[in-house]
Order: sequence, then structure tokens, then C-alpha cells
Amino acid sequence: MTDSKPPSFSRIELATVTSRAQTNLLGNIHGGEIVKLADSAAGVVAQRHSGGPAVTAALDEMAFLEPVRVGDIVRTFAQVNWAGRSSMEIGVRIETQPWDATTDNVHVGSAYFVFVAIDGSGGPREVPRLEPETPDDERRLREAEIRRAHRLAKRAEIQAGRVSEQRPGAPAPQP
Repeated sequence: MTDSKPPSFSRIELATVTSRAQTNLLGNIHGGEIVKLADSAAGVVAQRHSGGPAVTAALDEMAFLEPVRVGDIVRTFAQVNWAGRSSMEIGVRIETQPWDATTDNVHVGSAYFVFVAIDGSGGPREVPRLEPETPDDERRLREAEIRRAHRLAKRAEIQAGRVSEQRPGAPAPQP
């Protein structure tokens, strides 16, 4: 695919109000609920950028910085940080604000998702290149490339470790 799109093309903000049904045993909003919100925002961005269906392939990192409480207004901000042949890294920032106050938003978490664009049969399909527009977009792209390199190196190291742990006398796996 030869076309390209800037991060602003698919950047979104989603907001919701949390409820008691989403709480954990401590009375805060369950971390899984926050991951679900972040994944939903990332999914919209991935589908917008790729121009069609895209599925979550990995949650590369999720950092919880502050608790989210019942009644908080939760905002997710998401954009494409990097795009490859068929995969994309989507960065999500999560902020909250109490429902009954107009205080500044509090940064409560960040996440990096990897999505793969799929065709009608579920196979990977090409996505547009990413065309950074701002210095912040350039920084996000560089950092996403570092995370991708780490993911690939980790996968290779794990596979190499599995090969070396083969039981004696077992045939060696083929590359």
C-alpha cells in the first residue's frame, strides 16, 4: 500500500462515566475495565487508520498510575504511533476527573496496543504508512520502533530458549 495518513486522521477521544458495577474488592474501578476502555479506543483508531477491520494482537504495556473511582469521568485519548505492513501500534492515554468537580484531569494510565488489520478471510492486509506531522508524532514513532524491536528480540530469545531445551534424543526443530 503506497498511501499514507497522519496520526491526526485517526486520533480520537472517548469518554464515559464509571459505575459501581465496575468496582473491584477495594471499591475502585477494576483494572480490567480500564484496559477494556483503552482497547476500545485503540480499536477505533486502528480501524480508522487501516480503513477496515483490525484486531488486537497484543497489549504491549499497560501502566496504572492512579486509582479510578466510582463516578469518575474517564477519558481515553488514542492515536497511531507506528504502522508497519499490516500491524500498527496504538498509544492510549487515560485520564479521569471526578463527576462532581471541574478540577484538572488526572493522568491515571497509559497503554500500548498492537493491532493487525485483517481482510474478509481473517488474514492480514496492508495498512497505510504513518506520516508524522509534529515533533511529538516523531517522538512517538521513535519510541514505538524501540518497543517493536524489544518485542521482536524477546520473541526470538524465547524461541531460541525453547530450541535449546529440547529433550535429549528428540529431533531438532526445523527453522
